[in-house]
Amino acid sequence: MTAARTPAVLVLTRACAVLTAAGCLARVLWTGVADRPVALAFGLLVALGELTRRTGAETRETAPLAAAGGLAYALLGEIGAEPARHGVAQTVTVVLAASLLGSVPYIARGRGPLLDQLTRRVLTVAFAAVCFQPLSHQGAFRDWGGLGHALLLIALLALTALCDAVLAAAPARARSGWPLGPLLREELRGMAGITSAVCATGAVMALAVAVAGLWALPVLSVPLLLTQLSYRRYAAVRATYRQTIASLARATEIAGYTPAGHARRVAELSGAVGRELGLSGGALTVLEYAALMHDIGQLSLVDPVPAGATAALPLAEQRRIALLGGAVVRQTGVDAAVAVVVERQADPCREQPLAARIIRAVNAYEEKARDAGPGGSLTALEELRLAAAGDYAPEVVEALARVLSRGSLTVPAEG
Repeated sequence: MTAARTPAVLVLTRACAVLTAAGCLARVLWTGVADRPVALAFGLLVALGELTRRTGAETRETAPLAAAGGLAYALLGEIGAEPARHGVAQTVTVVLAASLLGSVPYIARGRGPLLDQLTRRVLTVAFAAVCFQPLSHQGAFRDWGGLGHALLLIALLALTALCDAVLAAAPARARSGWPLGPLLREELRGMAGITSAVCATGAVMALAVAVAGLWALPVLSVPLLLTQLSYRRYAAVRATYRQTIASLARATEIAGYTPAGHARRVAELSGAVGRELGLSGGALTVLEYAALMHDIGQLSLVDPVPAGATAALPLAEQRRIALLGGAVVRQTGVDAAVAVVVERQADPCREQPLAARIIRAVNAYEEKARDAGPGGSLTALEELRLAAAGDYAPEVVEALARVLSRGSLTVPAEG
């Protein structure tokens, strides 16, 4: 069995990062380190940021303080009213070396930063430094006022954030095959959270060090660390909320109404189809929660449906179960949008919201393919395609086929 080939986009970006890092390191070794106390201060800041990184959390930026420190060093033109002498090469070298140093405890435990994270860090810092430092060293911004300098930094940070979003979305597109547009929109939407705080702190650090010197670094690090702590608690609450929903979804499995793992499989496949169709952000979250709880109305049945296969029931019975499921979801306090999707999964296809169309098609596919043998996946897809026009949305079925074609068309696993 041959190993999967690494997508060309990943190879290209990693090669660019390696070449950039190697070239910068060679340059620094040849010319030496300028402004060593400044390099040490920013290196310690980035290393501290890596030491306080968030592990196991679903977030765009796991080490916000390190990212802010790297951006501040890249956009640093003056130090206490004296011109900064470090260049692009030293900026990249210091940020990369400090990132690796701060990651040593995590690497020792096998939880170090992913290669893609280091690739993005190197390329985004290099991009910001290349845009700012050559012009700064030539004195192009010497006569700019405080407001003009601040606006310049904001513009450069916006371009750097866009570069980072592309570097995050392009590899995800190469791995998953999902459309680049929704992935990029999701990355850009994520900037409204911790990323905006990272960019703002990086800009303020650069401006403050230019006026007050290196003492500004520890003062300005505290707000971002507090923001990171708050965001970590928010992420923990969200994780607990999702676990609660997943536990509720398992009620039908524990009671013997649906096969083990059915809700989880439908939720995972529905999420992939949703991304294929351009959903992102909150719409994907609603889709995931509704997919997890789509069968909860079966708890109202006196006798379980064989194998929980509601797709074979009369339409009136499907609607009754869906409405009961929506009522249960509303009583749990989950977002009302999730209850609407659960309620409408048995409505006529043309009247359903997109999330309900996706869950209906994916649930039917999982039920049909589960016990159909080696060729069950292909057979199930063909049955969905040949169904009456009002049963399953053709665009959803084709998106499901594309998602499955990028993996292997196998029978859904039990458990």
